[in-house]
Amino acid sequence: MPSSELMPIGVFAQRSGLTSSALRFYADSGLLPPADVDPVTGYRYYTAAQLERATTLRQLREIAMPLAAVEAVLAAGADEAARLLDDYVAKIEGDAAAARRKAAVIKSALGGNVPGLLIATLKGPVLADAVEQVLTATAYELGMAVLAGLHIEASDEAIVLTATDRYRLSTRTLVPARSAEQTWAGTVDGDDLRAAVADVRRSALIRIEAVPHGIWLRMPEREDRHCRTLPVEFPDHRLMLESLDDVTTRVTISKDLLLRVLEEHPNEHVVLHITDHSVNVRSPNDEHPGIPLSATVTGEARQIRFEMTTLYPAVSTAIGPDVMLDLRGHNQPVTIRSADRGDLTTLAMPIKLDHSA
Repeated sequence: MPSSELMPIGVFAQRSGLTSSALRFYADSGLLPPADVDPVTGYRYYTAAQLERATTLRQLREIAMPLAAVEAVLAAGADEAARLLDDYVAKIEGDAAAARRKAAVIKSALGGNVPGLLIATLKGPVLADAVEQVLTATAYELGMAVLAGLHIEASDEAIVLTATDRYRLSTRTLVPARSAEQTWAGTVDGDDLRAAVADVRRSALIRIEAVPHGIWLRMPEREDRHCRTLPVEFPDHRLMLESLDDVTTRVTISKDLLLRVLEEHPNEHVVLHITDHSVNVRSPNDEHPGIPLSATVTGEARQIRFEMTTLYPAVSTAIGPDVMLDLRGHNQPVTIRSADRGDLTTLAMPIKLDHSA
């Protein structure tokens, strides 16, 4: 091989992102042997063709993958390598969740196992459904951890779950089997709640207790689950609800029919053209009248445009066979809820709202 095709270890280190000492280590371990070694000086040389393997090796080590697992990934085909990576990440996530649970138990023991403040006692399946429904309005944004949380407000009459991603706001009110010992409010980590939902659903009753920096989900038949609270202030959603304009148009429509049309809709944006007796679903800038759906409409005829990622979750999580849409003025969110149950409400911000011609 001509020497012009070889790179000294220093040059290869710069191009691969690995240090020279790391390259020596991986060469000695057999993961990345040099293409050539000078028999006199012992200098190691590499080729450009080895850069891809070196880069992959570096990336795998950056996620703390053990050498044996790295070797298996590098030796595997694309599909098998992807599976090995998925298995590794799943193990990390499982280990992290187990560590959080053990740490919560240790913290509780360090505090003398003082009972937490009773927030509420709820039926497990009911709480699990409510958590999953409301969490559809969460989002992950850098520097906005509160948007990934679920806000809980407990009183002697009800427990209210709320989440918002700034474009949607979902809230559900539950009546507890046993009321709170005193009023309490906090924002709970959404991922912790998602991880606990399966156990919650299989428990007849859940006792929710507030402790410093978190809540405990006490389950008689299962391991108790600890969920962290977020040290951030939740947006003043009540002020927003109180400032909403009066409803100008109300639409009641079959939830299943609307979902079916939305699922078949080819565009990321959707327009609802509301007349006095139907809702036509179409794409923006489409002159075709769209797919008409029978509906009960009171108030003004309107035309409203949504992002699919905003409208679909709001409709799909509504409870009951029919969904109700309350429309207001310009730059006002649309309220979407069950037509016959008011315990789950979603406010969805449209892209555009016009009076129909």
